[in-house]
Amino acid sequence: MFKVVPVSDPPVNNQKMVYVRAMTEYWPQEDPTIPCVDAGLPFQKGDILQIVDQNDALWWQARKISDLGTCAGLIPSNHLMKRKQQDDMKIDEKCVEAAGFRRSMRLCRRKSHLSQVRAGAWCADSCCSAVGTPYEEVMRYQRRPSDKHRLIVLVGPSGVGVNELRRQLIELNPNHFQSAVPHTTRSKKSYEMDGREYHYVSKETFESLMYSHRMLEYGEYKGHLYGTSVDAVQAVLDEGKICVMDLEPQGIQVARTHELKPYVIFIKPSNMSCMKESRKNAKIITDYFVDMKFKDEDLQEMEDLAQKMETQFGQFFDHVIVNDKLQEACAQLLSAVQKAQTEPQWVPATWVSYDPES
Repeated sequence: MFKVVPVSDPPVNNQKMVYVRAMTEYWPQEDPTIPCVDAGLPFQKGDILQIVDQNDALWWQARKISDLGTCAGLIPSNHLMKRKQQDDMKIDEKCVEAAGFRRSMRLCRRKSHLSQVRAGAWCADSCCSAVGTPYEEVMRYQRRPSDKHRLIVLVGPSGVGVNELRRQLIELNPNHFQSAVPHTTRSKKSYEMDGREYHYVSKETFESLMYSHRMLEYGEYKGHLYGTSVDAVQAVLDEGKICVMDLEPQGIQVARTHELKPYVIFIKPSNMSCMKESRKNAKIITDYFVDMKFKDEDLQEMEDLAQKMETQFGQFFDHVIVNDKLQEACAQLLSAVQKAQTEPQWVPATWVSYDPES
């Protein structure tokens, strides 16, 4: 037995109105345990739901905020959804490997020394955390003029243009946008200055930052460690600037703190035909190799990788930009960044409740 809550009804039994972000997807027609398929509310990762009744231990009633004018539908409770996820894990125990989202291994094979590059593996923590939390309670957050800016995180497959978009955004106004200065364990060169190109630290200091989860990303190249720390990002924000960084999707979970309040923008490739046209004269340029034209298999791999990222981490994306034409994508990026700083956004409730001035 269940009851349907009319649109005009307040929360049942004076319950607090709760809003959650769906960290998984749900399709009632595929669930044989639901009491009534027609009463079920389907949702996808990232959807914001208004929970109007959670009295039942197994079935809650909710609406999508994008369609508040409709009647509430049934969704599995937090407890039931976790149980369903555990059952699914038994059937298909998979976790996205960090290497799968890093630079194309086929591209890497073109330079043998790339075997020395090792990125930080965030997979276990981020996958397990995402799977373990079917619903994340959220609240509307409006940044006040006195608040620090939100960190802007750009995510996307290699070759989609994340670095170029970040570079162009910073060039628009270097006094307003800035990247964080990374850390490294290599020695400072004669023409370099500590805190400008890098923060030069000992291996012990670097590893201490890693083990205390103060590194948003890290890797090893030619025996030296490189990475971007929370403190380096915080230093940019403390100056009143907007910090813009690109991040592997496995690092999103580490960045999602009340300190940084990241706004995550997924840069997505357009379809194959558009990519062939827009990148026919483009070349692959990374820290490790240059002057290589895109091949069809590179574009296909980019498209496949973007799909994997969206499937596994789409619940963390606040905004999606399709990079079809670079200048248009840059304009969209600028608009999204401005909205992130000035307009109300749904964020984890802990980010707001943590703030004593909220």
